[in-house]
Amino acid sequence: MGIFSRLTDIINANLNALLDRAEDPEKLVRLIIQEMEDTLVEVRSSTVKIIAEKKEIERRVAALGRERDDWIRKAEVALSRGREDLARGALVEKAKAAERTDALAAQLAPLDEALAKAGDDIARLQAKLADAKNRERAIAARRESAVNRVKVREKLHDTRITDAFARFEQVERKVDEIEGKAESYDLGTGSRRKSLAEEINELDTNDRVDRDLAELKARLAARAGGTPPHS
Repeated sequence: MGIFSRLTDIINANLNALLDRAEDPEKLVRLIIQEMEDTLVEVRSSTVKIIAEKKEIERRVAALGRERDDWIRKAEVALSRGREDLARGALVEKAKAAERTDALAAQLAPLDEALAKAGDDIARLQAKLADAKNRERAIAARRESAVNRVKVREKLHDTRITDAFARFEQVERKVDEIEGKAESYDLGTGSRRKSLAEEINELDTNDRVDRDLAELKARLAARAGGTPPHS
């Protein structure tokens, strides 16, 4: 037995409520779509039968209309020949054909109503079906996204990646040790190249020493009363 037992059940169904209660929404929405598609086929099939029945009645009504017109023509011919009795008989047959025509025509109204209702049901069912298919695509996309996120998380927590980073750190520490060993040989040898900041500071220090030396010479010269020596 399907999820829905009648067309009205499908049309009035609340898909949100059904999916919220489902343990496996993805599986449920597939079943709902299948049920809707099967029901749509049944509704269309019944509609085809109604259309065929309507066309048959319309053909019979048209045939009776021609028969009625033919009896009118025959009544005219009989009356023109002075056979009023035959004309009366033809008019009786014409009346019978008209009665049958009216009886058949009366059957068309319920068929038109049934077709209108079927068309409305089909439209609403198709809307529900489109909604269900959109839900199916959305659920599938969410599932795929969740699976991909799980895969990423698994890779991030993979011990192989952790071990690889640990090996990188070991290599970096080894390089640090080698660089430290090389720099240790330069300590105390004076062979270390001065940095740019050190060279600039040294120039500034030399300038200050030169100024201090010039001032000292000037003071000594002033005390001696002589001319300060040239630097």
